Amino acid sequence: MWKKTWKLPEGFLIGGGLIIAGLMLEISAGPVDWDAFHWPVNGVVLVCFLLMIIAMALTAGKVYAFRFLTSHAAAVPAMIYGVILTVVMGLTRQTVDGSWVNNMLTFWPFVLIYVYLMVIVGMVVIKRFRHLTSWRRDLPFMLNHLGLFIALVCGTLGNADMQRLKMITTIDQPEWRALDTQQKVVELPLAIQLERFIMEEYDDGSPKRFASEIQILTKSGDNIHTTVDVNKPVVVEGWKIYQYGYDTAMGKDSQISILELVSDPWLNVVYAGIGMMLLGAASMLLFGVRRGQS
Repeated sequence: MWKKTWKLPEGFLIGGGLIIAGLMLEISAGPVDWDAFHWPVNGVVLVCFLLMIIAMALTAGKVYAFRFLTSHAAAVPAMIYGVILTVVMGLTRQTVDGSWVNNMLTFWPFVLIYVYLMVIVGMVVIKRFRHLTSWRRDLPFMLNHLGLFIALVCGTLGNADMQRLKMITTIDQPEWRALDTQQKVVELPLAIQLERFIMEEYDDGSPKRFASEIQILTKSGDNIHTTVDVNKPVVVEGWKIYQYGYDTAMGKDSQISILELVSDPWLNVVYAGIGMMLLGAASMLLFGVRRGQS
C-alpha cells in the first residue's frame, strides 16, 4: 500500500481520512459557517479553487498524487462515500439549527467529501480537454463532467448567498421587512402590501385553496398587482414569493398572510450545469445510435 501505483485501497483510505479529519473539525471548530462565504468571498474562493485545480492538473505529470486523482481508483471510493453521506442526509431529518447528520450541508465530513469530488471531477475534465481526439466521442464526456462540476461547485458556494425569509403582510399596510431562519430582521429592496386574502373551503370546512392578492412595490418604481398561490410563486427582481400561511384562528377572514421569499442568485448557474449534463446524456445516446448504424 502507498507504493506506485495506488489502487482502490488507497482511494478508500484517502476518503476515510477526509471523513476523520471532518469529524475532528466538527468537534473542535463546530459546523461549517456558510455565512462567512457571502459574496464576494465565495467569488474569490471560486477563482482560487479553479486556479488550484488548474495548477494541480498542469503538474500532474510530476506529482503522482495529483495524477492519481484522475484515476478510477480515486473517483470510485469518493463517489461511494458521497452516496453514503447523501443517503444518510435523505434518511435523517434536516433542520437549519440541527447538528451533525441533522444538518448535512454544514457537516464537515459531508463538505470535505464533496470538495474532494469537485477536485476529482475538475482534474478529469482538464485531463480530457488536454487530450481531445474526437469531439464526437469526447463531447458527451465533457458535457457530463463539466456540467457536474459547475452544478456541484456553484451549488455549494452559492448556498451562502441563498436567502429564505418569512414576511407577515397585513391588509393595506406595505411591508418591506422579513425574518430569516435565525429570526433576524432583514430589510428588502421591495415592499409588499396585502390587498385581499382568499380562501376556498371544502364542504366540511377544511381549506381547499388559499392565496393572496398582493401589491408589490420595487425600488425601480414598478407597481405590480398579482396573486400568490400555494406552489405558484411570483418572481420579482430575483425573488420568488410563495404563499406560506395565514391566521388559522381567523380562517378565511384572516387579515394577514404569511409569505415566503426565496432568493438564490447562483441557481441559474446550477441549472446550466444540470442542463449540460442532460445535453451530455442526449449526445451520448445520439452518437451511440449513429455508431451502431454505421
